[in-house]
Amino acid sequence: MAAASIAFEAPEVSFQPRPSGARPIDLVHLARQTGGDKALETEVLALFARQAREAVTRLGALDATERSALAHRLAGAAKGVGAFEVARFAGELEAKPRNAAVVAAFTKAVVEVDNFIVGLTRSSSA
Repeated sequence: MAAASIAFEAPEVSFQPRPSGARPIDLVHLARQTGGDKALETEVLALFARQAREAVTRLGALDATERSALAHRLAGAAKGVGAFEVARFAGELEAKPRNAAVVAAFTKAVVEVDNFIVGLTRSSSA
C-alpha cells in the first residue's frame, strides 16, 4: 500500500525552504513523494490528517515517554507528506513532552494542517 508507506515512513528529508511557500503542506514535496498521482496524494493526506488528529486527541492521556514516542512517529509521517511545521513541533514535543507551550504549538500546527487538507479536499471535489 503506497499511501501508507508515504504517510507513515519518514524519508530522508531535512528542513529546507518550502517550494510551496507558506502553505501548511509542501505540495511540491508531496507531489515528488507520490509521483504526481493526485489520487494517491489525496489518500496519503487523508491518512496523515487522521493520524495527526488522533495524536492530538491522545496527548492528554499519555505519560512523557509515550508522548515522545507518539511525537517521533508523527514527525516522520509529517516529513513524508511535507507537513514540515508539524514535523518541527513534533520534534520539539519529542524532546520536551511535558512542556505546555510545545504541546500548544504542536496542536496549533496540526489544526492548521488539518484545515488545509480539508480545504484541499473540498476544492478537489467541487
